[in-house]
This record gives sequence, C-alpha cells and structure tokens, in this order.
Amino acid sequence: MAANYWASTQRLHWQFTKTELQETREELESDHHALIQQYPLSDRRLLSIFLNQQLAKLGKRMPVRQQVLATAQVYVRRFYIKVDLRSTNPYIILATALYLACKMEESPHHISVVVREARNMWPDFIPSDVSKLGECEFYLISEMNSQLIIHHPYRTLQDLQNRLSLGQDDVSLAWSIINDHYLTDLPLLVAPHVVAIAAILLALTLKPAQAGSTGTSLASTAQIPKDLPKVGANAINTPQKRVENFVKWLAEGEVDVQAVADSSQEIISLYDIWEQYSEKTCKEQISRFVKARGLDK
Repeated sequence: MAANYWASTQRLHWQFTKTELQETREELESDHHALIQQYPLSDRRLLSIFLNQQLAKLGKRMPVRQQVLATAQVYVRRFYIKVDLRSTNPYIILATALYLACKMEESPHHISVVVREARNMWPDFIPSDVSKLGECEFYLISEMNSQLIIHHPYRTLQDLQNRLSLGQDDVSLAWSIINDHYLTDLPLLVAPHVVAIAAILLALTLKPAQAGSTGTSLASTAQIPKDLPKVGANAINTPQKRVENFVKWLAEGEVDVQAVADSSQEIISLYDIWEQYSEKTCKEQISRFVKARGLDK
C-alpha cells in the first residue's frame, strides 16, 4: 500500500485539473451522444446527492464505517468519469462499490449479505444472482486500473485538531463537511489535506445551520465517529480567537491557499444547489433508462 499520498496512485493517476476533468467528461458525452439525448438527466451534482444518499442508506444497513462509505463514494465517482451513467445499472454499481470498499478497508462483508441488503433496498433493480455483483466487481476494478487505495481528509482533520486549538463542535462540523465533499468533484481535483483545511475553514466561519441548510444534507446525517480525539486543554474557547489562530497558521504554512478557497466555494455551491434537489425526480430518471434498456436483468 502507498502510505504516502504524494507517491500514491490517487495523486499520480486520479487527480485532475478542472479543465482535464471537463475534457474527459466531454469526450465521454460525445461517445454517448444519442443515449444522452434520449435519456436527459438532472444536474450532475443533484444526481451525486441521490447516488450518495442511496449508498449511505445501504451502508447503514450493513453497517459500515464512515471511511468504508467514503472509499465507495470515490470509487463511484472515478467509475463514472470513464463510463456513462446511462449505460449501467447504478444500483448494482453502488452495491458493488460498497462491497469492494469493504474489502479494501479491511471490513469485509460476504457478497451474499451485500446482495441481500441491496435487494431489500432496491428490489426492482438488483438481481438475486450474486454472480452479477461479482462480475460488476471486476468491471469496477478494471475501469479503475486496479488502483484502489484511497487517502481521505479525516486523518488531517484529526492531526490538526489540537494544533489549531479547535473546539469539539468545530471538529464535528468539519467532519460532516468532509462527508459532504464526496458529493462534489473535489476527490478528483485536490489533495485530501486541502479538503480537510477547507472543511475547518467553513466550520469556523459558517453557522452549523448553513452547512446543508435544506436539512437533508449528509452533513446533518452522516456518521461521525464517537471516538474522535477529545479536545485538549489548549482549546481556545472564543470563536473569534479560533478563527484568528487558524488564519495565522494558514498564512505561515505552505498550504495552497487558493486551492483551499476554491474547495470551500465548491462545497458552498453544493449546499446552494441542494435547494433544487428532488429525490423523486432523480429516481424516476434513473429508473426510466434502467428499465427501458433492460439493465436490471
């Protein structure tokens, strides 16, 4: 395993610029133009909300740790920059991504358990034949070039907790914001530590109600470990002082401040578009092409 993010396949092969990511998607869309015209879908961010909420619900049934769920979310995002959504059964992809993530994060679940729970959630879309999920596993691994090790922002948040004198509420909210960033392209655009710092920035400067203001955000529902390190005696009790301490640390460090600002804006944009989210609409759009193209067989 690549313990160092800087030498990892994640950085070397799965981190893009916005232009590179856009060009990759445009090429994919040009290859599936007729399919895209036939089955129009909602904004990609709205579909991401739907898919990740479905994945979180399946993860809760298993149950799985937050890092397993996060790894599965990254697998899904990677897969769908190489394969058009309309050419797959997204529900099988979600179940397979979670199954694979469980193995990679050393929290394995038997394939029959995953299929059973997935069928309980999506009975019209998941076949009872477990070999279908096994076949899909090889499909995912192939499209990701067997590059399956994922580095997450959670460790950086824990490392910075005492260094930045964060309060427990700050850490909990930042953890939730990190959970939400998986609904954006940030896992494909920036290093995990940048996301962690952006989450801290938002946690210190936004009111909790503003993060996922619709009340349906994963920021309010995703798993937050009960065993987060307790805040030490050096925690600064005044919110303004914590902000000043953070700004000073950021200015003196070697962090890409522009990347942090861009990441923060990306997360805020997610919360803005969340107001338009309709689970019913996304579900109907996906059901339409899955059923019409016989992808549920």
